Parts: sequence; structure tokens; C-alpha cells
Amino acid sequence: MIVRIMGEGQVRLDESHFVELNKLDDELLASMQSGDEAGFRRTLGALLDAVRRLGQPLPDDALEPSELILPAPDASLEEVREMLADDGLIPG
Repeated sequence: MIVRIMGEGQVRLDESHFVELNKLDDELLASMQSGDEAGFRRTLGALLDAVRRLGQPLPDDALEPSELILPAPDASLEEVREMLADDGLIPG
């Protein structure tokens, strides 16, 4: 699966990692719903770090269709809330 981190680029991510990523996604959703800005920042950072760590970066000149788009590290809680529509970032 090709994942885009907004403002950074694309990575190829094996679907076997989605169990780990879904846990972080659930935590992110919970912190957003409760308005926990510190928890949101921490969990968004952990989610993006996990995608970077587990994925294989695509070359900068590659432009593959992204199956999943994640927010930039500096995205606001409100911006991510709009992206989520209460479904989470990672497909279940």
C-alpha cells in the first residue's frame, strides 16, 4: 500500500503493519474526541514515526496513487478532525 504523509512524500507500507498502526489511530481518534491537544500531538507524532520506520520511502520523483493520506506533522487537531470524519486515518 502506498501512503502519503502530507508535505513529506510517499512510502510503501506492507499491510501486515496495520495492526500496530490501527492502535495508534484509535488513540489519535480518542484524543481528538476528548480534545486532548497534548495526547493528539504525541500520538500523531508516534503514528507518523511508525509509518516512516515501517515503510520504504519512494523516490522523490515517483508519483504513485496514494491509497492512504496522513496529515503533516504540524497539522492542527481541527485539520485532522476534518480529515477523519470519525472513521480514523488507517483503514480497519
